[in-house]
Amino acid sequence: MSKTVVVIGAGPYGLSAAAHLRARGLAVRTFGAPVANWARRMPAGMQLRTPPAASALATPREGFTLHDFCREAGERRPGEHDPVPVSLFIRYAGWFRERLVPRVEDERVAAVDRGADGFRVKLSSGEVLRACAVVVATGLTGFAQLPDPLAAAVSGGPSALGRISHSSQQTDPGTFAGRSVTVVGAGQSALESATLLHEAGADVQLLAPGARIRFDAPPSSGPRWQPDSPAGRSWGRYGLTRRPAAFRLLPAGARLRLAERGLRPGGAWWLRERFEESRVPVLTERRITAADADARGVTLHTTTPDGGTHTVTSDHVLAATGYRVHVEALDFLSPELRADLRRTGGFPVLDKGFASSVPGLHFTGPPAAASFGPAMRFVSGTWFAGPRLTKSVAACCDE
Repeated sequence: MSKTVVVIGAGPYGLSAAAHLRARGLAVRTFGAPVANWARRMPAGMQLRTPPAASALATPREGFTLHDFCREAGERRPGEHDPVPVSLFIRYAGWFRERLVPRVEDERVAAVDRGADGFRVKLSSGEVLRACAVVVATGLTGFAQLPDPLAAAVSGGPSALGRISHSSQQTDPGTFAGRSVTVVGAGQSALESATLLHEAGADVQLLAPGARIRFDAPPSSGPRWQPDSPAGRSWGRYGLTRRPAAFRLLPAGARLRLAERGLRPGGAWWLRERFEESRVPVLTERRITAADADARGVTLHTTTPDGGTHTVTSDHVLAATGYRVHVEALDFLSPELRADLRRTGGFPVLDKGFASSVPGLHFTGPPAAASFGPAMRFVSGTWFAGPRLTKSVAACCDE
């Protein structure tokens, strides 16, 4: 059997997994554009929701935190509760990769299937290699979610192309200067996108499904007996993001609900002042029932709880409506492999070592959230995932 481990994805979870596997002495080939989602799919000026201490990639040894990078690079070290600019995190991840995962191959994995001995992995270049284990660490790629009426409009004809997009598709708010934009959503992505668009000169309005907009409380406020977490200060959020081993013991249905809806939409505490200063109009309790797009713009048809119907018109609609994990989107996995994956909702069912029901096939990052909770949506989750996944992969390749 080949003793090579293939890691698919070079974002935070892929880099951390590769670093741990290499330190274990395993032969690792890592494929993907390093930190691609961060570099290519996040707007300029965006900041991480998590504080610096929760924004460090897990390593098998000390000396590679965000603060270590800032010290070595001579960059200003963020304070304990300062927001971390995405641009700083990308530089940090590049430094991490150069030192711990020096050979990341910016090549697409075209297909993964069972081989005579382990897995057969085909690259976009045509190269075929064998692997004793495969780690899927592709992050949120392929999981962007549009509300059904917007998805129907996009698939219904070319008129919606360029008029309706997901927030992951827009990286330069400045391209919307002087245009009207309706941002759909109420989470961090929606609130920060609306703020950045306003600051870039767009005429912005926010359409939210709930009755009000929420922001995290500042770290210095609230009862001191409540612990901090990557998602804010509270016992509930602490449990969801800091206790993934305990989360796995919950019933499958509860885990699925908490993975998808356990953290209610809201913005980081540091964003509140900027959002309120922007005075972006907020249309609350609006449910989109249909969308019409043409060369002049997009009209959203909405309803409110009192039965009222309203239309909202703008040049562009930006859906900051999150992501939904579903294994079928991972089309590089062969139909046979996907069919053999046990699932909770759209998530693969994983054991305590992040192994799926297909021996040797592991998942880490967001696809692991229904097994280990929302912790897998944050960079800080790499500290839990890295060592456990490595132990499981090593055992698999030693068989």
